[in-house]
Amino acid sequence: MKKWLGFVFLTLFVSPALAQIQSEEERYTADGVTMNGYIAWDDAIDGPRPGVLVVHEWWGHNNYARQRARQLAELGYTVFAVDMYGDGQTADHPEDAGKFARMVAQDADKRVARFFAAMDLLNAHPTVQQGELAELGYCFGGSVSLSMAREGADLKGVVAYHAGLVSPVQAAPGPSARV
Repeated sequence: MKKWLGFVFLTLFVSPALAQIQSEEERYTADGVTMNGYIAWDDAIDGPRPGVLVVHEWWGHNNYARQRARQLAELGYTVFAVDMYGDGQTADHPEDAGKFARMVAQDADKRVARFFAAMDLLNAHPTVQQGELAELGYCFGGSVSLSMAREGADLKGVVAYHAGLVSPVQAAPGPSARV
């Protein structure tokens, strides 16, 4: 019983006091389009820390991507939930989600420009250790993550959840794909 009460005390009273998650809406432009991202970090942590880009599912930049950003921020990262579709567009139907995803997936210039705009924004945040970035993506976002890694994005790690492996770009080490 003592262990249980100690756990409840730590969970309810101490843990929330340690984590001071801050978040902001971030509007940025890429490819001539205004993007609506979301950045989260723990302001109880002093000094720069690694940054993580979260790329949304084919549904678009929604609360799921933001929730993942907050969860990673609680682990000590500064996290940016990316908007790959622009204007914060989301889909409620698979047909619309497919159209959005194809619009970005089939246009390498658009995909690269939008990804690097988000990467630059995160890398410039005062809480981020310059050049210490990783990326994770879900479904469509996982495919974007793998694509950006194959195209040479300067990332320390890439995590792709249920992603497609199709890419017109051969995997090769080398300089960034930035144009």
